Amino acid sequence: MKELSGKRILITGGTGSFGKATVDRLLHTDCEEIRIFSRDELKQEEMRIKYANPRLKFFIGDVRDKTSVNQAMNGVDLVFHAAALKQVPSCEFFPMQAVQTNILGSHNVVTSAIEHQIDRIICLSTDKAAYPVNAMGISKAMMEKVALATTFHLEDSATVVSLVRYGNVMCSRGSVIPLFIKQLKSGNPLTVTVPYMTRFLLALSEAVELVLFAFQNAEQGDLFVKKAPACTIEDLAKAVKNLFDVDVPIQTIGIRHGEKIYETLATREELARAEDMGDYYRIKADGRDLNYQKYKQYFTEGDMHEAEIDDYTSHNTHQLTVKETERVIAALPEVQEELGIWKMERAAVVEAEESQVAR
Repeated sequence: MKELSGKRILITGGTGSFGKATVDRLLHTDCEEIRIFSRDELKQEEMRIKYANPRLKFFIGDVRDKTSVNQAMNGVDLVFHAAALKQVPSCEFFPMQAVQTNILGSHNVVTSAIEHQIDRIICLSTDKAAYPVNAMGISKAMMEKVALATTFHLEDSATVVSLVRYGNVMCSRGSVIPLFIKQLKSGNPLTVTVPYMTRFLLALSEAVELVLFAFQNAEQGDLFVKKAPACTIEDLAKAVKNLFDVDVPIQTIGIRHGEKIYETLATREELARAEDMGDYYRIKADGRDLNYQKYKQYFTEGDMHEAEIDDYTSHNTHQLTVKETERVIAALPEVQEELGIWKMERAAVVEAEESQVAR
C-alpha cells in the first residue's frame, strides 16, 4: 500500500492476535516503523526474536497509563488501537477492569493521538458492542461513544478518528476453534454452549484488511462493519470433527455468563444512515448536537424508513452449512498447521502399532 510508505505506525495491544497478523501484513509495505505497545514483556520478547526486524520497535506500557501512551505516540503517523480486555466471562466478574482498559484506556489513546496530531487513529470494536448485554460489550460500546464524542470537537484537527467493528475472529486467542481442536486431540467431547447459537465467522486476515480499508477510506467519525457469514456453534463443532476425521461426542454445557444467542454487527438505527460499500458498511457518525430545537425529528417528525430496516445479525446473515464451514476453517493457516501435526501424529501411532504387530 503506497499510502503507508514512510509512515510510522503504532499498534496498541500489538502482541495479541490482531497485532501479530497486522505486523505480518505491514512488513510487506514500505512503512518506516511499526511500534508495538503492550504490557506483556514476554510476548514482546517472543515477537522480537521471531521477526528480528529493525523496523519493529517495542514499548512496554499500559493504555491505562497515559504517560506511557504519550511516549509511544510521539512521532507517530497512524494508530491501530487494539488493546482491550476481550473475554466475556472475565469482564463479567471484573467489570471495573473492563472499564479501566476498554473505556478509560481508550480515552487515553484517542486523546493522546489528537494531542500529538497524528494523521489517523482507528479503534477496533466488536459485534458485542451492538445491543450489549455483558460487561465486555458495554465497555466496548462506551469505547465507541468515547471515540466518536471526540470527533464532535475536532473541526480544526488534523486527526481523523474512525472505528471498525467485526465479529468473532477464528483462531484468535481464546476463541472456540482452538478449544475444539485441543478437545478432540485429547479424545474429549466438544463442548458447545447452545447448539443453535450463531456467531459470525471472520478470518484474522479479513480483520486486518477491514482496518486497512478504514485507513484508506475513513472520514471523521466513520464506523466500518465487515459483512460476514455465520454458522451455528453445533455446525462449527461438526465441521471441526469432520476435518480432523475424529468421532467424539458433542456435549451441550449451557450458555455462559453474559453470552447472547446471536450477535449483532449493525443495528437498524445505524443502518438507516449507513452506506453499503459492497463487503463493508460505512456508518456515518450521528452529527446532531445538543441544540435539539434545530431538529424536527426530535419532536414533531419521525422516520418510517428506519422502522422498515432490520438489524444485521448472525441469525439473518448468510448461514453456512457444515460443508461450507469446513471449507472456511480448512483455509485458516492455524488449522492447516494443527491438521498437519495431527496427521503426522496419527501416522506415527499407526507405524508404531504395525511395528509392534510385526514383532
